[in-house]
Amino acid sequence: MSEHAAPVILPAQPNASWAQARHAAYAAARPLPYETVPLDEALGRILALETSALQPVPHYASAAMDGWVVAGPPPWTVITHEEPEVERWQIHRESGRRALQPGEAVQILTGGLIPEGAEAVLRSESGTVSATTPPQLTLSDQAKESEPRAGEHIRPAGEEAAAGETTIPAGKLLNPAHIALAAVCGHDTLPVLRSPRVSLLLTGDEVIEAGLPEPGQVRDTFGPQLPQLITMLGGRIDVVRRLPDRLEDVVAALSSEATDELSIAMSSGDVLVTTGGTGRSDADHLRRALEEVEAELLVDGIAMRPGHPTMLARLQDGRLLVALPGNPLAAMMAVFTIVQPLLDGLRGAPISRERHVLAGVDLEPLPGRTRLVPCSIQEDRAMPSPYFRSGMLRGLAEADAVMVVPPEGCIRDQAVMALPLPWQVNRAPSG
Repeated sequence: MSEHAAPVILPAQPNASWAQARHAAYAAARPLPYETVPLDEALGRILALETSALQPVPHYASAAMDGWVVAGPPPWTVITHEEPEVERWQIHRESGRRALQPGEAVQILTGGLIPEGAEAVLRSESGTVSATTPPQLTLSDQAKESEPRAGEHIRPAGEEAAAGETTIPAGKLLNPAHIALAAVCGHDTLPVLRSPRVSLLLTGDEVIEAGLPEPGQVRDTFGPQLPQLITMLGGRIDVVRRLPDRLEDVVAALSSEATDELSIAMSSGDVLVTTGGTGRSDADHLRRALEEVEAELLVDGIAMRPGHPTMLARLQDGRLLVALPGNPLAAMMAVFTIVQPLLDGLRGAPISRERHVLAGVDLEPLPGRTRLVPCSIQEDRAMPSPYFRSGMLRGLAEADAVMVVPPEGCIRDQAVMALPLPWQVNRAPSG
C-alpha cells in the first residue's frame, strides 16, 4: 500500500502553497475498506490482498508447438485417434489420454496435453508420416540434427507459477494483464479497495442546464462534466444535487439527516464536492455554512491562479468536502490540485505524479502564486494557451497538459512541472 508521508495542514493555513495543498489533500485520505468484485469490474482498481495461483500455471504439461509428441528414438509408430474425424479441440484432449511407449508418437497441437511417457515434441515441419499401415513418423529434411532433444517444445506444469505462489502483490493498480493473469491462476473475483463514493452539490441561481443563456445567466458546465471527470479519476458518483444560493439551504445540505434515498446516499458517501460560493462576499454562503456545521478546515485557499478560493474540509460525520470555485477553469485546476490526490489517497493509489516539460516561451513572475496554465506540446516544448482566464474552457479543451508555473516565472527551455490530463494520459509529455 502507498504511504501517506506528507504533512496535513492543521490548523488550516490561509493561502497554502500549491504543493502544500496537493499533499495535504492526499494526506487527509486513508485507503477505504476492500470489496470483492468480478474480474471484469477490477480493472483500474487497487488490489487489496496479494493474489496467488490456485493451481500450477500451466496446470498440466503442454505442447509449445504443433506436431507430434514422441517417445524414444525414431522411427515412431503414429498412434491414431479412435475417431476418423477429430476436431481440433479434441486433439488437445485426446493426445494425453494414453501413455506413450518407446517408439510411439501421437499428433498434438499447441497447448495439447502431454501424455505420460512422452519425451519431446517434434515440430510439424520436422517430421514426415508414411502412407503405410500403421503410419510411421520419421525426421524430414528440415529437421535439425539435434531434434528432438529431451523435453524440447514441452511446457512443464508450473513453469510460470507454482500452486500457492504469489503472482500479483497487494497494492497493484490492476491493468488488463493483471486481470488475465488472475484468470489463468484460477480466480473469478479479486479483492480490491472500494472506489470513493462522491456526491456533487451544485449551487448557482444564475445557472441554466439547457439552451442559450440570457444576459445574467450562465450555462451549466459542471453537471455534464464533473461526474465523468471524477469517474476518470477513480471515484464513483452517488448523488448530483442542485441547490439555490441560500445559506439555510447550503447548511441543510451539509448537515441533513439521512431521511430519504438521496440524503442517505449523500451522508454515507466519502467525499462531497461543491461548486461556487467559495468567496467572501455576502452572496457566497459556503464558508459561513462550513462554520455553522463546525467543519474542520484543512486547506483554506491556495496560492495559485486560477483556483485561489478552493477549500478542503472535514465534516463532523467524517466526510471530506472539496469546495471548488464557480469559474469553470478555476474549478478544473482545483480538481487537479485537490480532488485528484484526495481520490488517489482514498483508493490506496500513489499520488498522481507530475511530469516535466520544457517551457516554450518566457513566462513572467507572479509573486506569491503558482500559475496553472493549459498548454499544448509543440516540438517537445510546452506552449501556453492564450485561453487561460478562470472562466475560459477552450484552452483546456485543446491542451495536452497543464503547466505548473512557479511564482518566480520561467524562461524558454526551462524545465517546469506539468500535470498530465486524465483524458490525455497516453499523450502526456514525459520527463
